[in-house]
Amino acid sequence: MKLFKRIMLGLLILLVILVVAVIVFFKTAPQIGGTPAGDRLARMEQADNFDKGKFRNQVLTEMNMPFGTILKVMRHYLFGDKSRKQPQAVISTRPFQPDAFSRGGSDTVAFTWFGHSSLLVRIDGLTLLIDPVLEGKRASMFSFMGPERFAYQDHVQVSDLPEIDAVLISHDHYDHLDYPTIMALREKVDRFYMPLGVGAHFEAWGMPAANITELNWWDEVRLDSLTLALTPTRHFSGRGFTDRFNTLWGSWVIQGTKRNLYFSGDSGYFPGFKEIGDKYGPFDLTFMECGAYNEAWREIHMFPEESAQAHLDVKGRLMMPIHWGKFDLSLHDWTESVNRLRAKADAENIQLVTPEIGQLVLIPDEVIFEDWWKEYE
Repeated sequence: MKLFKRIMLGLLILLVILVVAVIVFFKTAPQIGGTPAGDRLARMEQADNFDKGKFRNQVLTEMNMPFGTILKVMRHYLFGDKSRKQPQAVISTRPFQPDAFSRGGSDTVAFTWFGHSSLLVRIDGLTLLIDPVLEGKRASMFSFMGPERFAYQDHVQVSDLPEIDAVLISHDHYDHLDYPTIMALREKVDRFYMPLGVGAHFEAWGMPAANITELNWWDEVRLDSLTLALTPTRHFSGRGFTDRFNTLWGSWVIQGTKRNLYFSGDSGYFPGFKEIGDKYGPFDLTFMECGAYNEAWREIHMFPEESAQAHLDVKGRLMMPIHWGKFDLSLHDWTESVNRLRAKADAENIQLVTPEIGQLVLIPDEVIFEDWWKEYE
């Protein structure tokens, strides 16, 4: 009996230590960011899409995953076959060309994809960095666990980039908002645009409030000759275990004097895409989410066929699939999304833009893109 009591006491002490350690971690780990308060929270509370301390989607979005699905996902990540979940060889990348990137006429859009949803875009002579995840090695709050980036021949870092006029953030998930990258950008960029509430993270990381612009859905702001508009998506937010929906999420419309771009961020399929197309389309180029989907969470991430339909809804001409090629975030093979999209695009007569990682793309130049990923299947 005494032995049993000692065992139970030991387990209780271990449990208390674990709880205290978790609390201390969430109170002190800088990468988790900040919590909206004060004037920022007051502005959020005035928003029509904010209710009882949480932002909400335009359409009902179910977030409760069945317990059986949770077990399946955990089993997959712990014990599943990873041979087709990520490349089995180092992915060759194109050397980034900062000088060539900065050249081009007023009607030319230049962009380079760094994998997943990270893009460097030049339009109207202005350079925009979108959802940069360049310095961090994992899409996770932890440095020792969570989705690790794929092996690239060359991982571009902030120090490799040219002068940047502004950074755009779609939402605060770790695969879109990377603490080490933002810290590296803090002294390099002085204009950051993001959805409501996300600025709390930036201020917690030492960013001056004057450098932060937060927008609600359908808000517009001028950046020299550009119009930037934050538009709705069907998704969610959060960097911890208790802050889901605390900050807003969205997509970006980037209107130049001659070219019009759309960046989808993350989203399940919803009628809002057609609304965006009616208000801001047509678009010369869409950067459209295409990856990390599953039937269990299809309301917050599109299947490839839905991504193609979203491109048509917003009235896009060229389509560049993003949100793939860097992290293992679902149960499907790492190239399944782009292969399925290729088939749907052919059926719908959609012209895809599928550059290699690091490749410089100039629009409207005609470029033939190979299915480079098949080399790694």
